[in-house]
Amino acid sequence: MLSRVADSLYWMARQIERAENIARIVDVNLQLLLDYQKLDDKALKQHWEPLVISLGDEELFAKLYKKADSGTVTDFLTFNPKNPNSILMSVTAARENARSVRDQISQEMWEEINRLYLFIRARDAKKIWKQAPSEFYREIKQSSYLVQGLVNATMPRDERRQFVTAGLFLERADKTTRLLDVKYHILLPKAEDVGGSVDSVQWAAVLRSCSAYEAYQQAYSTDVLPWKVADLLIFGDTFPRSIRYCVNTLDASLRSISGSAPGTFSREAEKLSGRLLSELNYSTIDDVLKAGLHEYLDELQQKFNDIGSAIYTSYISYTSTSLEEEIQIQKQQQQQ
Repeated sequence: MLSRVADSLYWMARQIERAENIARIVDVNLQLLLDYQKLDDKALKQHWEPLVISLGDEELFAKLYKKADSGTVTDFLTFNPKNPNSILMSVTAARENARSVRDQISQEMWEEINRLYLFIRARDAKKIWKQAPSEFYREIKQSSYLVQGLVNATMPRDERRQFVTAGLFLERADKTTRLLDVKYHILLPKAEDVGGSVDSVQWAAVLRSCSAYEAYQQAYSTDVLPWKVADLLIFGDTFPRSIRYCVNTLDASLRSISGSAPGTFSREAEKLSGRLLSELNYSTIDDVLKAGLHEYLDELQQKFNDIGSAIYTSYISYTSTSLEEEIQIQKQQQQQ
């Protein structure tokens, strides 16, 4: 497989997943406003600014807007072409990557990604958003679901599929940590509010952002408790949006690409993913809370960045090797 093809498939999947996750976050935050009776400018800033901070775009946002409120943050995260992480630019980049590898994906996948691109690029896109924002974001999410379904239904189980899967689950794991970090570190209520109605509503919103509310009820059958929410979203071994599940799937995809057996590695990428998976398998929520949830999530985000860099170095822009080094690599892979 050409490195150019691997790069396009990997980023196509990441950008579609990114658009979906941003749509989830913004939509739930809009819905959360309905639970508040009074919101002044300060309260609106506290409600919306964490979304920008969680994505690491606060400096760019400050250059483009004077204040953080419903209008400015949703515009920044949805339509602003100057924000490379906005839904508009994520879908545009995904469509461009899909276009460059049209011969590697099914016609149905291309048509759906192109349809989503035309939907968000339409002249009346902002009008549709203003009339029914929840319906607008649901369209983004539904299209992402359809693309994922088409990947499962139409892509051969080969390297192409594995690069798509690796990109999707690495992006999903990263966004799950950011969702948790926003609530715990930035929206953390005052001591007297912990466990109160507002706190419970906010943690329920985190669950809904990950489509995890029903899974939480089935797993715990209790009120929404912060440590149990964190436990499900970090260590849930069967929930497909938990960090552990995402890293497990990512690690399997990277090993499938390199041909490395479980417990071994031939590339830096699966070395890092395997180490992280072992840490998640042998840790508990008590270990996380002792270390500090924010600190733990911040460390996870750095590890995801390291895995992403290793994937790029290993498969997209890897350094050339001599003939002798290549022979040694081939011998090691055959022994494994």
